[in-house]
Amino acid sequence: MKSTVEAIPEDLKLSDYLCFAVYSANLAFGKAYKPLLEKLGLTYTQYITIVSLWEQDDQTVGSLGAKLFLESNTLTPILKKLEAMGYVERQRDPADERQVRIGLTKSGKRLREKSREMSLADATGLSPDEFVQLQKAVVTMRDNLIKSMHTSE
Repeated sequence: MKSTVEAIPEDLKLSDYLCFAVYSANLAFGKAYKPLLEKLGLTYTQYITIVSLWEQDDQTVGSLGAKLFLESNTLTPILKKLEAMGYVERQRDPADERQVRIGLTKSGKRLREKSREMSLADATGLSPDEFVQLQKAVVTMRDNLIKSMHTSE
């Protein structure tokens, strides 16, 4: 059977690795977002949690964690902080006491208006079409990596 794995060249540099390009781009996004998010008093993970709730309010901790790729032991402290800030409410699901539901407060919903000018699309230097193509390619790559982990088990 012929192997589909190609030999890694001896002179491969860190900058040649796709994984490092994605990792360092993630760090750059974090740095670029930091001053914008500081105006809202949020960290990046708090911000994406709020964005997910703007998309669909009243989610369980489990479904929210799945969307954000966060385990509940990572997500719970974020939610507690957002609750202390007055942006979300956590309540046991009356239909299933084991589930905790997360909903936005009025303040959490109003954050959306304050965040309208937070786009980094221009800062990427990509055209609108390139931006959409890159976002879709990264999502496809992420999903394929996740699938490959499940098929190799």
